[in-house]
Amino acid sequence: MDLPIYQRVIAISNGFTAKLLKDPWVLLCTGFGVGFLPRVPGTWGSLLGIGLWWVVFHELGPAVSILVVGLAIGFAWLVIRQTCRAYNVEDEPAIVIDEIVGQWIALLWVPRSLWVVCLAFLLFRFLDITKPWPVSWADRSVRGPLGILLDDVIAGMATCIVVHVVVRVLA
Repeated sequence: MDLPIYQRVIAISNGFTAKLLKDPWVLLCTGFGVGFLPRVPGTWGSLLGIGLWWVVFHELGPAVSILVVGLAIGFAWLVIRQTCRAYNVEDEPAIVIDEIVGQWIALLWVPRSLWVVCLAFLLFRFLDITKPWPVSWADRSVRGPLGILLDDVIAGMATCIVVHVVVRVLA
């Protein structure tokens, strides 16, 4: 059976909600089910990342922010690895924890301003979708859970740099 993960979950449980409640790895990997939304799951994952950042993350100091992002990268790798192994999948569209973490990286140390957050969101999504170098290198060259995560980490870092430059130039 070579169905995408969301179709497998639906087929296994007669509705993905029951499966999500039974499998915490899938719950985490899909951003609490956001990855199962039928269109643009990566965009929904990024929006979830922004929502979490807006409510909690932006108030953390610089050192704590980098520590949390580092732990989030490690945790996301573990969750992706476990889900890919359990369901025998690769870079499944329903896996959005990488977009959540990438968006957090994009928003590191930026001011809590709507226009800055919108800029970070749009630029991150642009880089994640179009995959210019070095995002494309990570996407093509690194396989497995690390590869799934690394292109979003690189897109998040590039976004963070550009957003900080724009904020400084316009300030």
